[in-house]
Amino acid sequence: MRYAVIMAGGAGQRLWPLSRIRRPKQLLPLMDGKSLLELAVDRLRGAFEADRILIVTNAEYAAQVRQVLPELPPGNVVGEPVGRDTANAVALGAELIAARDPSATMAVFTADHVIRPRDRFDQAVQTAFDAAEAHPDALVTFGIRPTWPHTGLGYVHCGEAIAEGVHEVLGFREKPERPVARQYVEGGKHFWNSGMFVWTLSAIRSALARHLPDSAGKLEAVGRSAAEGGDLTELLAEVYPTLEKISIDYAVMEKAEKVLMVELNCEWLDVGSWPALANVALPDDADNTVVAENVVLIDSGRNVIVSEDDHLLAILGMDDCVVVHSTDATLVCSKADTQRLKHLVAELDAKFGRKYL
Repeated sequence: MRYAVIMAGGAGQRLWPLSRIRRPKQLLPLMDGKSLLELAVDRLRGAFEADRILIVTNAEYAAQVRQVLPELPPGNVVGEPVGRDTANAVALGAELIAARDPSATMAVFTADHVIRPRDRFDQAVQTAFDAAEAHPDALVTFGIRPTWPHTGLGYVHCGEAIAEGVHEVLGFREKPERPVARQYVEGGKHFWNSGMFVWTLSAIRSALARHLPDSAGKLEAVGRSAAEGGDLTELLAEVYPTLEKISIDYAVMEKAEKVLMVELNCEWLDVGSWPALANVALPDDADNTVVAENVVLIDSGRNVIVSEDDHLLAILGMDDCVVVHSTDATLVCSKADTQRLKHLVAELDAKFGRKYL
């Protein structure tokens, strides 16, 4: 059987003041009333029954996730008591699936991107599953053809094709300097690392046991408990703080002997900052991106305006700004300064503690 795991544990400080410690960015209803997590699940409908979609999230978010995704069995939403990066989220998902079907094939998806069009996504996922099942010892990743020399992403070095749409992977490079990234874009053999994967359980469990044995062993015990119908809350609370915090790329993918890549020929849009919202929402005639009920704009253009209630936002004579209203905090800044939001959040923490975080 084929299963999907969606990793949805991040916080997203660059979307403050809507994204908070107890309500992360993947749960914000910014996409026509839907959240990024809901869109991620929607993309999987048709390929997976609801009982074969698992969400690995932060324990603080688990109740909210179950509320926005009532079609999923409650037990399919698993909360990590502390964040231990993607390697452990993957390992936990693998063991929970193994408790149901040790011979399964597993896909791993993220919950913080808009991916479109849907038909190309479906085609790439089908190709990746076919490749993983035809090469059950391989780890399959999705690559995105780069459109500019991004220095904040990892790159996959694509080798020879072994089947239609499937290539050998020659190596990985994490966050290269701009001249190197520019060479990658111009050369055509390097793809952005999407952080999404497909593999057989035997392949990923074997790789984890080899390259991250401590986590693999401890989470295997969690899987055994799940197979016996046990309550995982206490066991996860005991095990998780002892796990090494490490990404799946550093822990496994860069060390694996056989890695394949399927190109995801889609728009792959990270909604990780307020200006990025303009890439996924329709602008008005003055290129303002508005996600709010009551807004009046006069002589203002290229702004991002967001409100989570019917509070009136009146914008006069402002260009290239971000205005975000929440129930207890309002952000006003230039688009150019949104990359400094993590610094602002740190200042808020120092002055008010967690009151506004």
